[in-house]
Amino acid sequence: MLTERQRQILSAIVDDYIRSAEPVGSRSISKRGNVGFSPATIRNEMSDLEEMGFLEQPHTSAGRIPSHKGYRYYVDHLVNLGGLGQHEVDVLKLFFAEKMQEMEQVIQQVAMILSNLTNYTSIVMGPEMFNTTLRHMQIVPLNERTAVAIVVTNTGQVENRTVTLPEGIPMSEIEKVVNILNARMNNVPLHHFKAKLYTEIGEEMKNYVSGYEELLTMLNSVVLQGEDDHRIFLGGTTNMLTQPEFQDMEKVKSILDLLAETPTLAKLFSGASSGIHVRIGSENTVAAISDCSLITASYSIEGQHVGTIGILGPTRMDYAKVINLLDHLSRDMTLVLERWYK
Repeated sequence: MLTERQRQILSAIVDDYIRSAEPVGSRSISKRGNVGFSPATIRNEMSDLEEMGFLEQPHTSAGRIPSHKGYRYYVDHLVNLGGLGQHEVDVLKLFFAEKMQEMEQVIQQVAMILSNLTNYTSIVMGPEMFNTTLRHMQIVPLNERTAVAIVVTNTGQVENRTVTLPEGIPMSEIEKVVNILNARMNNVPLHHFKAKLYTEIGEEMKNYVSGYEELLTMLNSVVLQGEDDHRIFLGGTTNMLTQPEFQDMEKVKSILDLLAETPTLAKLFSGASSGIHVRIGSENTVAAISDCSLITASYSIEGQHVGTIGILGPTRMDYAKVINLLDHLSRDMTLVLERWYK
């Protein structure tokens, strides 16, 4: 789509604008040692890039700034992904060398570290299921195919969930299996529930129930239906105030209001999958951050997605630094938590 020269010039403009927050002119680009084009050539290419929607010209400035489309092309094709700086490596190494007793402590620390290293706002989501255990389950039939499952946790939370009973399994056998589950799974952390259900309980069920696989699936869905309940920890919530783009107090207030709304924040991470995800400007579905970029990475345990780390900042974000940092941190968290929760 773009020529190699256009790619070089667009990359140089994005890099300069990220660093300076000032519109970038052709002369400053021509002085870069790795470009090697005359100011006149660069001006022509900048005009073409503007016509294609990759650059914008604010007010009457002679310089250009990247558009959201320009940032997207930069992230997808031009950003320099590689290792972390030595300072970031040292900070993360020191963090993961510490002995921490609770998941909540880890998440709080990660949020603080990310905001300090990036000077943006960090959003870290962790599941409640790490500190929640199963206390008791009961299945109350409503008719031949439908029942209400009552799940009680160690936190005192009681959940009533309507379930479809597996066809062909008598209620007496289902009750027998639930009794086994209550005896064997009492106080088992919810993040271990699935693994134990399909191994220990599954082996025992073979002796009592025909077609027990469907029953395992039902019980797993009942207990883990609320596994996506998250707590959200923030770091650097006022860092937006230090960014030149956010001198409009109304704009800042709308962002701060969003950060105070846990359900809305959780929706920003809904459907998160493995890997790094970058949403730029209007790609964010919430109006309050339509002038921001949100970069997220997930972390997992035993292949199961359990939380998300995010960085919220201006579209003029240091994408390379943030992407590298989140990639490194999410992988380290996955490794440490898998060892921790075995």
